[in-house]
Amino acid sequence: MTSQSIANTPTPEQIRRAPKVLLHDHLDGGLRPGTVADLALETVPHSPKGVGGAPTAGLPESDPGKLGVWFREAADSGSLERYLETFSHTVGVMQTRDALVRVARECAEDLAEDGVVYAEVRYAPEQHLEGGLSLEEVVEAVNEGFRQGEALAREGGRRIRVGALLTAMRHAARSLEIAELANRYRDLGVVGFDIAGAEAGYPPTRHLDAFEYLKRENNHFTIHAGEAFGLPSIWQALQWCGADRLGHGVRIIDDIQVHEDGTVKLGRLASYVRDKRIPLELCPSSNLQTGAADSYAEHPIGLLRRLHFRATVNTDNRLMSGTSMSREFEHLVEAFGYTLDDLQWFSVNAMKSAFIPFDERLAMINDVVKPGYAELKSEWLFKQTASTSGSVDPQG
Repeated sequence: MTSQSIANTPTPEQIRRAPKVLLHDHLDGGLRPGTVADLALETVPHSPKGVGGAPTAGLPESDPGKLGVWFREAADSGSLERYLETFSHTVGVMQTRDALVRVARECAEDLAEDGVVYAEVRYAPEQHLEGGLSLEEVVEAVNEGFRQGEALAREGGRRIRVGALLTAMRHAARSLEIAELANRYRDLGVVGFDIAGAEAGYPPTRHLDAFEYLKRENNHFTIHAGEAFGLPSIWQALQWCGADRLGHGVRIIDDIQVHEDGTVKLGRLASYVRDKRIPLELCPSSNLQTGAADSYAEHPIGLLRRLHFRATVNTDNRLMSGTSMSREFEHLVEAFGYTLDDLQWFSVNAMKSAFIPFDERLAMINDVVKPGYAELKSEWLFKQTASTSGSVDPQG
């Protein structure tokens, strides 16, 4: 490692200040524990079975600190039932307009506080109808919350732009309806579409009508693929459905052979993904929880970055993983020795892959992301000057 790269190795404080770009974050996976506790008491009448009830509205813990620990431990438990239970609690309290506005507002505030300058946050409108809201009312409430959060961030001296991704559940049959909803609100805060849920048994090809509709409308969409089910899921998402990005996509590593002498051979699908610059929405901490990787040091992102795939770093579910964009970068710096140059590379990759117009992406890269990293990278010069100036002999 050169002296230049050592100087560029970021501290946690620098990582927090670095301008970060987030493409894969679930609104119902990022609530503040205190907000879950507050809303559970307020929305008991609208909570699905298993969430309602006094005095803690069915929550396993009433204390926000303990509740946050419970969410992380349940997600880490290896039990699918406990993992899904975490979302029953968060989705259960997101069934009123006021609750959705609050959750979205706090999401934008929290991301801005962590140094995120652009984020695309996804949620499934069909999961927030238990309180009597319409799909349109759900979208409008979330959009309002994001705008409020952006405004509060500006007042606090931070800047963030948040776009919404509308998600359809792959085990349900409302994907075309949600795709049409995303298209109606595409100039009103919604930047694209997604499908999510269990991959096994629910291939993306079940939703071809939604993807064909979006392509006819020249709209953007990403697909959860290649997290649990592997290469067939990625292949279908790309070659049958025409996804612009891959949600996770980490299993593309299964089509890459690393030989004992260190040489690498890409299969045809992996070559296609790299050659076409298809963005991979990688979520390291989440992948460790789901078993897609055994450790940060063994996570495929290291090889994918080295091979220059369009890799991006994301949080997935901040509450369940106890993470943030800063923490994800900290883990990667520790595991792979990444410098500020590497973090800038990931951030530029993500901004290039965002679902906003090209000129706006370019402005974010040139006017926000690159200048932010340049300022951080220049700090070592001044620190070096300060550390050496005191050692100069005043007598010459």
